[in-house]
This record gives sequence, structure tokens and C-alpha cells, in this order.
Amino acid sequence: MDSNNTKTFMKFAALAMVLVALVVLEEPTSIPVCNIDANYLEKCRPAVTGNNPPPPRNECCKVLQAANLECICRFKSYLPIFTIDSSEVQALLSKCGVTTIPPCLSR
Repeated sequence: MDSNNTKTFMKFAALAMVLVALVVLEEPTSIPVCNIDANYLEKCRPAVTGNNPPPPRNECCKVLQAANLECICRFKSYLPIFTIDSSEVQALLSKCGVTTIPPCLSR
């Protein structure tokens, strides 16, 4: 495995360990990511998964409006792992009234 593959694997492994830890904990644990609590991102999952996602709930939009979207761009490649359709992200942001969408989150 070359150096780049090793680094990518290590980043993925670290992310996977954090996510597994979140799932197995009995009490919700708050992990701040991009100016938002990672647990709150779950409020947006229904609006970006499946073939015909429902409109975002108000709680989801509040999370997105407070998020550092440039920061979220760094994690875009991980979205499919969480069954999030990256093509739905821009539409979700628009539905939530977010007008400044970074190019990395645009279609």
C-alpha cells in the first residue's frame, strides 16, 4: 500500500471508529463538527436519503443554517458511506433557505 492509500485508510479507519463509538454509546455524545453538534446532523438524514426524500424539518434547517459549509466540504466524499445522496445536498440547502452554497456542495 503506498503512502497516499495508507493515509486515506487511516482517515477512514479513524472516522469509522468515531462513528461506531457514537452508535454503541447508551447516552448521546456530542461531537462538534463544522460548528454543529454531529448528533444534530441526524435531523437532516431523512431529507437526503432514499429515492423520494421528504422535505426537511425546521430542526434540520436550523442545523444547516448554523453549519460551516466550507468545513463540511472536507467530508463530502464520506456521504455515500452514510447513505446520503450527495446530489440532494444542494437541494436541501436551498429548501432550508441557505443562499451561500460553496461550490463543493453544488451539483
